[in-house]
Amino acid sequence: MLENGGFRCLVSTPVKKLLDYFASLWRRLLELRDTPHAIAGGVAIGVFFGFMPLLGVKTLLSLGVAWLTRCSKIAAVIAVSLHDVLWPALPILLRAQYDIGYWILSNPHQLPPKIVMHEVKLHTLFHVETIVKTVKWLFSYHGGFPLLLGAFVMAIPAALIAYVITYGIMRKRHLPPLRPSS
Repeated sequence: MLENGGFRCLVSTPVKKLLDYFASLWRRLLELRDTPHAIAGGVAIGVFFGFMPLLGVKTLLSLGVAWLTRCSKIAAVIAVSLHDVLWPALPILLRAQYDIGYWILSNPHQLPPKIVMHEVKLHTLFHVETIVKTVKWLFSYHGGFPLLLGAFVMAIPAALIAYVITYGIMRKRHLPPLRPSS
């Protein structure tokens, strides 16, 4: 069966749905009626908080900061939700953030010890003791602090790049802000 004008569709259904989702979010960004600076600022805020390992509060934080800085709240939410596509790669991203933070904090600089996989047992992963140990580790100086520091180091350049790219695109395709009705 041939479709799309004689060419066989090479993109599988889940990938096509994901690409359609990205396209719809991109169209929403392009249709926002705000200044290029406000939209680009919202995208940068969303990208910044997208890199933070603060699951569950990233969207609220990006909304709050966008509101405080008078940037586009919709652009911030769209950008932070786009970052959630990296969920399959989240363990790799979190490990990279932890490695960067650990390296910065250690004196002399060194990478953290390797994870020993034979110590990780799947059947004990969701036991209360394991969850309590993980939460204690996350709130310790040797656990959560390097992770958060590494996230900041990765998020700042990503947010700056997102701002510059979005500002350039929005400046070319600027729609005037809607006037309040009187």
